[in-house]
Amino acid sequence: MSTKRFFGWVAVLSILALPMYASAEMKGHGGMSGAGGEHGGMKMEGHGQSGGHDMMKMGDKAFSGKIGPWQGTARIVDMKAHLEASGMKAQGAMPNSHHIAFRLTDAAKKPVTEGKGTVTVTGPDKKETRAEFMVMQGHFGADVNLPTPGKYTFKTEIESGGQKGGATFSYTLK
Repeated sequence: MSTKRFFGWVAVLSILALPMYASAEMKGHGGMSGAGGEHGGMKMEGHGQSGGHDMMKMGDKAFSGKIGPWQGTARIVDMKAHLEASGMKAQGAMPNSHHIAFRLTDAAKKPVTEGKGTVTVTGPDKKETRAEFMVMQGHFGADVNLPTPGKYTFKTEIESGGQKGGATFSYTLK
């Protein structure tokens, strides 16, 4: 077999293997050689390797109560502090400083893991920003920017299974 033909086959096989590699990464098998995690476009060294993390056990509890037909809990996670505590190093600028993680359960205490929603954050300067919730690791999550200390108001709206709910709560960043 000629060298050109050999390298041609190596290139073809490499391209065919990419979907399997990406699929394994999305399913949490980030410990594979060369796999590093990303969070909101920010590369993180060591993220996704053996274990993972549960956002609902991190950060500060900001809300607990009814959200339409569901029970909900919201936590605010300082991303930089979380990375440092986890031994990870952020590479590059972080466009958002915090992550809001919202866990919902239905009347049977079953987690609500499908749907869509938004969060509108009003800062101490009265400026509003809006972010879309994404379903991730069993919670609705969104990255938000809380740039200065003070009182922030969060207005959430979530839709799942033909039902809608919302909640408004405050969180003071120290």
